Amino acid sequence: MRTVVVGLGIQGRKRRAVAGSDIVAVVDSTVDGVDHRDVRDVPLDRYDAALVCTPDAPKIDILTYLVSRGKHVLVEKPLLAADPSTLQRLAALAAERHVVCYTAYNHRFEPHLARVKQLLDEGRIGRVYQASLFYGNGTARDVRNSAWRDQGLGVIPDLASHLLDLCLFFFGEPAGQPQVWMAERYENRAYDYFLIGFPQASPTLKLEGTLLSWRNDFRLDIVGESGMLQVRSLCKWGPTSLIVRGRVLPSGKPAEEVHTLEQPDPTWALEYAHFTRLCGDARQGNLHNDIWINDALLGLGQTLGVEVLA
Repeated sequence: MRTVVVGLGIQGRKRRAVAGSDIVAVVDSTVDGVDHRDVRDVPLDRYDAALVCTPDAPKIDILTYLVSRGKHVLVEKPLLAADPSTLQRLAALAAERHVVCYTAYNHRFEPHLARVKQLLDEGRIGRVYQASLFYGNGTARDVRNSAWRDQGLGVIPDLASHLLDLCLFFFGEPAGQPQVWMAERYENRAYDYFLIGFPQASPTLKLEGTLLSWRNDFRLDIVGESGMLQVRSLCKWGPTSLIVRGRVLPSGKPAEEVHTLEQPDPTWALEYAHFTRLCGDARQGNLHNDIWINDALLGLGQTLGVEVLA
């Protein structure tokens, strides 16, 4: 599949490396040594798909241009729109042109998280009561020094979008609206810490994220009627562990399985392969997920009095 990279920042470089020989052109408005400054300058007969790795603000215009011209698109998360109907129109346009518009949430391809999904689908821990997810990295200073990242809701669209997508992956769309339990600006102009939840959902969901973690960390705890699932860390920060515990009644030490992986991050390559399969089959993308995630983030922004797209 002939592919164009649009935006050669950190994510764009990762996407270019994974796509390899599929790449026929690189577009960036500021980086030296690229093929074009604007995706509209790339001849349409040269490519079939684009990997859009730009800041949030121009994404919708770029996607609309590409999709309307029959190009498949993978776009970096989050996909945000101040007017929710914008994403509905983009989804309708993609369906009309029979192209895939896919937003990248690579943690769905994390080996232990994919296994958690299988165990939940198999009913391994019975009815699920609650799930807690934590995502922390140490990029507060990098974000503060960025020309465009330290604004609006800050860490919330960046990391909460991943956690919201994992909630969809594991449990489907939760009931109720996300509630802000804490949101802090410890070091940055925009939020660098959040604690949000879905108290009305079943299971109850608690989502926490920060840019101030002194060690990059991911934690997942899912409690059910007959056991518990835990994930500690991600492959990119390895080692990572999946812990499966079976409940002992009325009480006692649970049976425990610990599965540990230490390997390079496989998620980027797995996600690109998934995207190319979708394009080959002309199957729909995942904009229905983005519509819900965008609505959730707009609601959080309204609660905090901050525009999502600042």
